[in-house]
Amino acid sequence: MYFNQKYERTGGLFEGKFKSQLADDGYLKYLFSYIHLNPVKLIQSDWKERGVEYVDVSYDFVSDYQHSSLPAYLGVDRPENKILDKQAFPNYSNDYEDIKTELFEWLKYKNNENDLLGANVPRVAIGAYYSVA
Repeated sequence: MYFNQKYERTGGLFEGKFKSQLADDGYLKYLFSYIHLNPVKLIQSDWKERGVEYVDVSYDFVSDYQHSSLPAYLGVDRPENKILDKQAFPNYSNDYEDIKTELFEWLKYKNNENDLLGANVPRVAIGAYYSVA
């Protein structure tokens, strides 16, 4: 209420900004990959538009990213796993290699598309990770 009065607003703070939709299994699988690959933008901000040249480096980064639940899905034992309910998300595979393969396919997707389009994007190493120059 304070915020609305201060800024002369009405209703909920996020009124009209969000919507929901029913997610089937295919869309949930997409969301799983999308959510867990979001940290790639920390090492290459335009990876979704231009693709990832260093797929292995990107995968290693997201699989070790401390603010992600991906390590738990990959079988890494961490204290954070105590608050994660993995059963709430559909179990597409018990095999960690299947999860890794799925994520690699998403990381390689735009890269292959750019190769087909002949995109020539210079890349520069920054420490152990890479970003677009």
